[in-house]
Amino acid sequence: MGCCLWLFSHRCLSPLCQLDCNSCFLLGRHRRVLSLLSCTSAGIFLGAGFMHMTAEALEGIESEIQKLVIQNSTNSEGNSDDADSAYMEYPYGELIISLGFFFVFLLESLALQCCPGAAGRSKVQEQEWGMANVLEPHSHGPLPSPSRGPLRALVLLLSLSFHSVFEGLAVGLQPTVAATVQLCLAILAHKGLVVFGVGLRLVQVGTGSRWAMLSILSLALMSPVGLALGLAVPQGISEGGQGLAQAVLEGMAAGTFLYVTFLEILPRELAGPEAPLAKWGCVAAGFAFMAFIALWA
Repeated sequence: MGCCLWLFSHRCLSPLCQLDCNSCFLLGRHRRVLSLLSCTSAGIFLGAGFMHMTAEALEGIESEIQKLVIQNSTNSEGNSDDADSAYMEYPYGELIISLGFFFVFLLESLALQCCPGAAGRSKVQEQEWGMANVLEPHSHGPLPSPSRGPLRALVLLLSLSFHSVFEGLAVGLQPTVAATVQLCLAILAHKGLVVFGVGLRLVQVGTGSRWAMLSILSLALMSPVGLALGLAVPQGISEGGQGLAQAVLEGMAAGTFLYVTFLEILPRELAGPEAPLAKWGCVAAGFAFMAFIALWA
C-alpha cells in the first residue's frame, strides 16, 4: 500500500512540485486532507500503543518479575520479604517503555549530530511528513538547498527504517491472530501515509527514479525484517526467559509507538491553527477504532 502511494506521489505529484504560486490553493486543499489523515493515523497509533502494546507489556513484565521473585525466595533461606516487596513495587514496565522511547530519541539525535547538514528549519519529525513542506502555501523559512535536501532525505529514511524494524518486531511478538491484525491495521494506516510523505519529499529534492525506488523498497523491507526477528526471538531462547524477553521487547516497541505519536505526528499536525476540532475528531476516531478492535485482542 505504501509503495503504491509512493508511486502515485512520484508520478502524479512531480508536476505539482513544478507549479508556480498561483496553484497554491490546490496544494493547500491537499495538505488539509493529508493533515486530517495524519491525525487519524496518530489516533490509531495512540490506541494501539495504550490499549494493546503498553497493557500487554506491563502485564507480561509484572508476571515475569513475580516469577523471578518467587524463584529467588524459594532458593534463599534468609528473611528477604522486604527486599522482595521492594522488587515487586518498582515500576519495571514503565521503565522499559520509557527506555524504548528514549532509545529511539537518542538514535535520531545521533543521526542529526553526525549529519549536521540534515538539521535545518525542521526536525526529523517534520521531515517525516515532508508533504507538509511541499504542499503548504506559506512555508516558514527558506527551502532546503539541493545539496542538503538529499542528505535530509537519507536521514529520514534511516530513521523510518529503524521505526519499521521495531514495528515489525512488535507484530512478530504478538501471541494471537486478533492482536496481530490490530497492529497490522495500525501500521498499515500509518506507514501508508508515511511512505506517501517520503515520496513527496524525494520528489521535492529531485531524487532520481532509480534511487527513489530503491529507497522505498528498502524501507518497505524493514517491517518484514522486524517481523522475522520477532518470530525468531521466542524460538531461539529457553522457555524460562521467553516471556521476559517478549515482554521487554514489546515494551521497547510500545515506547517507539508512543514516540511516533507524540513527537512525530501530533506536534506537526496540531501546530497549525486550521480545523482544530476536525483534527481532534480524527485523532479520537482513530483511537476509538483501535479501542473497538481491542475487544477481540
